Amino acid sequence: QVQLVESGGGLVQAGGSLRLSCAASGHTFNMYPMGWFRQAPGKEREFVAGVSWTGANTGYADSVKGRFTISRDSANGTVYLQMNSLKPGDTAVYYCAARAAGRSFYTNTDAYNYWGQGTQVTISS
Repeated sequence: QVQLVESGGGLVQAGGSLRLSCAASGHTFNMYPMGWFRQAPGKEREFVAGVSWTGANTGYADSVKGRFTISRDSANGTVYLQMNSLKPGDTAVYYCAARAAGRSFYTNTDAYNYWGQGTQVTISS
């Protein structure tokens, strides 16, 4: 069983930065690909970024490419999402997710087995 707890959300002005953290419990965390997703009001949950179980491979949604960076610290059981040049369109609840199979991340929500409770990110114009 893996438990995920996100933190780091908040309210910032457009152009600002935030770093989200996802702390994972469970001894098998280091074997899991991880993803960050977000869900804005009235919209479906969408893929933001993913990282392979080794951390060597990462991927991003086109809307955040060049602005967001995903990384993982396996020693501390934490996955990060560094978000720069934030825009009002980035406003959403952000979730981290763990996939308990394979080595690569996926962009679809149903590929993930464990989810955090989410952290709110609000960007003002």
